[in-house]
Amino acid sequence: MQPRYRFYATILDAFWGYLNSDVIWDKYWGWSENPPHTPEEFHEQQFQELINCINRKPFDSEAADKGTAFNELVDALIENRKPNGMDVERNKDNTCYTVVYNDRTFVFPISLCREFADYFKGALTQQRVEAILPTVYGNVLVYGLIDELMPTSVHDIKTTGSYTVGKFKDHHQHLVYPFALMQNGSDVRTFEYNIVEFNKGGYVVDTYTETYVFNPERDIPILTNHCEEFIRFLEENRELITDKKIFGGEN
Repeated sequence: MQPRYRFYATILDAFWGYLNSDVIWDKYWGWSENPPHTPEEFHEQQFQELINCINRKPFDSEAADKGTAFNELVDALIENRKPNGMDVERNKDNTCYTVVYNDRTFVFPISLCREFADYFKGALTQQRVEAILPTVYGNVLVYGLIDELMPTSVHDIKTTGSYTVGKFKDHHQHLVYPFALMQNGSDVRTFEYNIVEFNKGGYVVDTYTETYVFNPERDIPILTNHCEEFIRFLEENRELITDKKIFGGEN
């Protein structure tokens, strides 16, 4: 049975950001006497970024590359293999990895990488999950890539330049992944975001954990409502959307 729509977890985050652009603007620029844009301009910018995201327009992001590089280092240590798709060297003191990925250079303390790899010992890495979510507009295939799957918990590794408590509470990975696992016969409800905060110089500030426990009675309606709202947005803006996959097709 073909789903009418296909949504990956982080596109649902992008849509949430668009819906809450006023709140986000207020958080970052509400105090500023000279903000870089008005709330209306920011909303328009968020709209365009969301459309680009839906259309899978390539974007260049140092922050995203840093996260990918760190994740791959951790996975390589867990699986006792060489990292894929990047050059890695240790420094003379054997305290840091220098990684060249996508023509960018990042430095990570070996102790940090080992701390994460030890924590995820035995994990299945980069596990694709998917499941059908029924909605009033038809079936939606929700899917995504779990960074680290443990026997009793799901983990997503995050790197960030600034951390505040609850930063990821409105994200959708902790709804989509446990839901998909449950629909596929694995009842794993505990979800952790395992977070590293780096300062502007690239040094580790601290590590944090946000834990969410999936509650089907509470969380499936939240996920369903958000998907239905997203479907309404997609149908209203269908003429701007070139990606066929989101409508259940192939590109």
